[in-house]
Amino acid sequence: MSIPQTFIQELIARADVVEIVGRYVQLKKGGANFMGLCPFHGEKSPSFSVSPSKQFYHCFGCGKNGNAIGFLMDHAGMTFVEAVKDLAQQYGLQVPQDDVSPQDRARAAEQRHKQTTLNEVLEKAGDAYKKLLKESSKAKDYLKGRGLSGEIARQFGLGYAPAGWRNLASVFPNYDDPLLVESGLVILNTEAGEEEKRYDRFRDRVLFPIRNVKGECIGFGGRVLGDDKPKYLNSPETPVFSKGRELYGLFEARNALREHGYALVTEGYMDVVALAQLGFPNAVATLGTACTAEHVQKLFRFTDSVVFSFDGDAAGRRAARKALDSALPFATDVRSVKFLFLPAEHDPDSFIREFGQEAFARYVSEAVPLSRFLIDAAREGCDLGNVEGRAHLASSAKPLWMALPDGALKRQLLVEISNLVQLPSRELLDLWTSRPVGSSAERSGRPASSERPTPEYSGYKRFENSAPRPRLTGRPWPTSRADHATRLLLGNMLALELLSAEDHTMLCELPAPHGPLFAWLESQLHEHGAQPWVALREGLRGHPAEEIAVRLMTGYELGVTDESDASLSELRNLLNRMLVERLKIQETEAIHAAKFDPAAVHRYRELQTRRRQIESVLSSSPD
Repeated sequence: MSIPQTFIQELIARADVVEIVGRYVQLKKGGANFMGLCPFHGEKSPSFSVSPSKQFYHCFGCGKNGNAIGFLMDHAGMTFVEAVKDLAQQYGLQVPQDDVSPQDRARAAEQRHKQTTLNEVLEKAGDAYKKLLKESSKAKDYLKGRGLSGEIARQFGLGYAPAGWRNLASVFPNYDDPLLVESGLVILNTEAGEEEKRYDRFRDRVLFPIRNVKGECIGFGGRVLGDDKPKYLNSPETPVFSKGRELYGLFEARNALREHGYALVTEGYMDVVALAQLGFPNAVATLGTACTAEHVQKLFRFTDSVVFSFDGDAAGRRAARKALDSALPFATDVRSVKFLFLPAEHDPDSFIREFGQEAFARYVSEAVPLSRFLIDAAREGCDLGNVEGRAHLASSAKPLWMALPDGALKRQLLVEISNLVQLPSRELLDLWTSRPVGSSAERSGRPASSERPTPEYSGYKRFENSAPRPRLTGRPWPTSRADHATRLLLGNMLALELLSAEDHTMLCELPAPHGPLFAWLESQLHEHGAQPWVALREGLRGHPAEEIAVRLMTGYELGVTDESDASLSELRNLLNRMLVERLKIQETEAIHAAKFDPAAVHRYRELQTRRRQIESVLSSSPD
C-alpha cells in the first residue's frame, strides 16, 4: 500500500495533536502549552508538554517527542500505516491509495465500515455485561473469592453473562440482526430438518472484554463460575478478532511495559487480571492458542524484553517450545527473550499470594534465557555420551539455529553447539549448509577448524536474497553519521529488523530530512517487505527526502554484493555513536528540567548509566 505524501501532510495539518494526545493523557493548560504526566515513563509531576501552535509533543523527562502520527505509533504500538488510517478515520478522511484499483478501494471501505459497526455492537454488549455484573451477587462473590477488587474489575471492564438463552434480546431489540452472529455474540443453529435457532454464546460466565491496541472491544473471554465445561470460552474468529494476532491485556498493559521494561506473557486472562492487582500490570496473555510469530512481533513494538511464563508440567514445556519457535526470528542481540517455569502446583496468582511479589520478581529475573532453552530443547532425548546422540543434537539444533537473525548471539550459539557435538564450528556449519567438509577451507587456505564465520554463515546471504546490497563505484562518502546510517539502511533494508526500539526511536526522531525518511523506510518494510534500492528509488519520488537519498546512493552498482560494505557490525557501531550523542543531549535537558522537576534527577542518572553502557561497548569494539 502506497499512501501519497501530500495526503500525510494534509492529515498532519488537519489533526489537532492536543485532541489526539488528550484522549490518552489528562492535559491541563499551562501557559501557551498543555501539560500532563508522560505516558512513556513513570513520573509524579508533569513534564510532558503538548504545543497547539507547533502541533508537537515533548517530554522533558524522557525526551519523547513527535506529531499526532508519531504519538499513535509510540503510545498505541501502531505501525505507520495503521496510525495514518486511524487518524484519517477520526477526521472523516479517506486514505488514498496510489496502487489500488477502484474495486479494491470500495471493498476496503466496506470492510472498514463493517469493522466499525461490529466494534460498536461489541461495545454495547460489553456495557450491558458490566451492568449485569453489578446486579449479580453470585458473580461478584466469585470474583472476590478469586481475590479481585472492584477497582481492578472496573479497570479491565469485567462483566457477567447470566444463565439463560436469550439475555441479549433485552439489549438488542432486533435479536435477528446478522451482526450479532457475525460478532460472535449469538450462535445460529441451522441443523438440517430443524427450525433455525438463535441463542447467546456466553451464558452464566464472568466475561473479560478483549481489546485491540486502540482500546476497541473486539471480543470476549468467558469463565464459568463452577466446574462446567468448557471452563474457558472465547469469541470465535470474526472480521475484527483473530486469536492468533491479539493478546489479552495488551491495551491495559501498554504503559506498564515501558515502566517495568518487559512483557510477562501468561496463559490466561485470569492470570493477567490477578497479576495486575498484585503489582505486575505488565502481564498479557494468549487467547486459547499457542504463541505465534505475530504475537511476538506485536510485543516487540512496545518492549525489547519478553518473559514467557508457563506451568512446569509437560504441557507447559510443549507450549514453551512453540513460543521458542515463534520468538527465534525476532531474537536479535538487543532483545531479550526468557522462559519462566513455575512449580507444577502454582500459577502466577497462587505463587505471588504464597511467596510475595519480591519472590516472584526474583523468579522472573532468573528465568531461562532463550539461548539456554534453545540448547535444552535441541538436546532433549540425545545421549551426548555417544556419536549417535551428538549427531541427533546437531540435527535437532539446525532448524532452531538457522531461524535466528544474524548477530553475536547466533555466532556464540554456533560455538556452544559445536562444542557439545564435538565438531569444529566450521565443520558443523559446512554440515548444516550442505557443503563438503573442508571445501571452504581448501579454497581459502584457512584451517578447517577456523571459527571465523564465512559470508555463507553470517546471515548476509539471507539479506542478499531479499534485498541485494550494492557495490560502491566511486560514490562520495557521507558527510554525517545520519547520512551514513541512511546509506547503509537504504542499501540493506532488512537490517531494520535487527534494530532495537531505542534505535528506531532515535532514527525516526532525527531532524528532517533524515527522521521522516527513516519513518517512511520503516513503513515500506512493514507494508512491502525488504526492497532493493531501485524499488525504493521509485517509491521516494516526490518525497521531501528524495534529494538526499538519491545523492547518498549515487554511484551504486546494483545486484553485486560487497561483503565489506554496509556490514551489520558497521551499522551497529555507527548507531551506538549516534545514541551516545543523543543521550548526552537528553542528559543536558534533564539537568535543566531538574530545576522545576525533582524526578528529572532520576531520569538524568538513568540516561547517564545507559550512555556509559554504550560507551563501554564502543571502547571494546574495533573502529
